[in-house]
Amino acid sequence: MDANPTSVGEPLVEARNITRRFGATPDLAARAAIALGLARTPPIVHAVDGVDLVIRKGEVMGLVGESGCGKSTLGRIVANIVEPSEGELRWRGRLQSEMNKAERHAAGLATQMIFQNPMAALNPRMSIEEIVAEAPRAHGLSKAEGRAYADRYMRMAGFDPAMKQRYPHEFSGGQRQRVNIARALAVQPEFLVCDESVAALDVSIQAQIINLFMDLREQLDLTYLFISHDLGVVEHISDRVAIMYLGRIVEEAPVGDIYARPNHPYTQALLSEVPRIETARRRFKPVGGELPSPLSPPSGCHFHPRCPFAMDRCRVEVPARLEVAPGHLSACHLNTP
Repeated sequence: MDANPTSVGEPLVEARNITRRFGATPDLAARAAIALGLARTPPIVHAVDGVDLVIRKGEVMGLVGESGCGKSTLGRIVANIVEPSEGELRWRGRLQSEMNKAERHAAGLATQMIFQNPMAALNPRMSIEEIVAEAPRAHGLSKAEGRAYADRYMRMAGFDPAMKQRYPHEFSGGQRQRVNIARALAVQPEFLVCDESVAALDVSIQAQIINLFMDLREQLDLTYLFISHDLGVVEHISDRVAIMYLGRIVEEAPVGDIYARPNHPYTQALLSEVPRIETARRRFKPVGGELPSPLSPPSGCHFHPRCPFAMDRCRVEVPARLEVAPGHLSACHLNTP
């Protein structure tokens, strides 16, 4: 999908040098044991490592990478569900750390997340109406107003309000995901973070949900961060695409550029695996090796153990993200002398 220049505006969300590590913090006794050599330092998971990402008003930013690369963690950070260990987030140009409580609350309501497993995201003890109307009623709507509000957003998400008294287990995966979408829309967000939100659905249902996302974008002027490992889906829905590998963004470009002219070796390897209808025969060549553990990521360029073009420099020096074409950024030493 080509970006629509009339709908894409100023930066809505900016992530600068975002890092997130997970690990237990040792208490005083544990620190003493570690100092005496009686215990080991708890392992640290390097989930996100120095990410810069700008998402502009009205665009769909696709975020792609293998399982375990940190894209879901980054999505949760951007959605204000997980706090970064380092770095800063901006909402409409303002640092979130400098916002007061009311401003942070408003920014949080304006950002909603739609998760991969629609059943796990729904309370099985609540009816569909209760689920969709819960947040609006918590913000002051009466029961009758909340009921009308829920009906409106269920229709908008393609869910029949006549079934609103039923419970999540009575519906298919696609219907449950529509309920999740209706619940997110009920607080009138500006920005949706979709974390593998069609991955668990049948292919035919995936297409319906993707088309729904695009219709809602036009109707409500929504902005999306669309996280997926499916390059075909991302190509269809996105304006820009960021490629993530082991906690870092290695390439970012408009969707047409990144599919036609991938620069980073990892992006090239990923795209070589995408099925295409072509008359010419081609040899299937998967990405070599396995994704290293985020407990102990490789030094230098994280991709160098799997890269066919790796040099000595790649093993020790982190490549800078450089502009290799207008709006096309790539972090690879092959781009520098």
